[in-house]
Amino acid sequence: MEVVLKTYRIFLLSPANVAGKRARMLLNTEADFELACRLHTGGKITLGEAFSFMSGLYFRGKLAYARAFARPPAGLSGAYVITTNQGLVPVDTPVTAEELDAFSNDLIDAQNKSYSEPLINSALALADATSGSCPIVLLGSVASGKYTHHLLPIFGELLQFPLEFVGRGDMSRGGLLLRSAAGNRMLDHVPVAGALVRGNRPPKLIPVRLNRRTEN
Repeated sequence: MEVVLKTYRIFLLSPANVAGKRARMLLNTEADFELACRLHTGGKITLGEAFSFMSGLYFRGKLAYARAFARPPAGLSGAYVITTNQGLVPVDTPVTAEELDAFSNDLIDAQNKSYSEPLINSALALADATSGSCPIVLLGSVASGKYTHHLLPIFGELLQFPLEFVGRGDMSRGGLLLRSAAGNRMLDHVPVAGALVRGNRPPKLIPVRLNRRTEN
């Protein structure tokens, strides 16, 4: 009898800007669009939904890509958001307006304890839960060290990133991720450790016409 080995994969998503214009729109208690109404009237809104609205293309791309290619071990989420003060939070976690607003009070800085301590604790818990056998793919900056400074010592060679990110800006990455998810074509995930994380800007993505009825 042939034994089929499962290939696990979990994604870590860098967060949206919770102090930007779109964040202020969502947190405005007088806003009348559907997502804001749910947020301010006690309805369920997930962290993934909130950050997708706040960030637009880039976070939507990360979330779509993670949903397409995550293969988590039983009992774990396939995608976690790196937050400013709660560490790694599953994307489908319900959040309140107060929690979203609180994210803007802390900086993502490797030296900031209110950010780094929850991140380290939740990353250690995730590493323990996966028993060191699950690649952890970071969809975010690997060049600055604001995430990798603490994640690399915990996950080691299992911490990976899409090689195609090198040289691209946020919008280009978002577009690339959306196309990859839609086409069911996974990018080339390589270990962060020892990788060339800076490089020349690749050619621009060729524009494609999206069907507005199926874009979301």
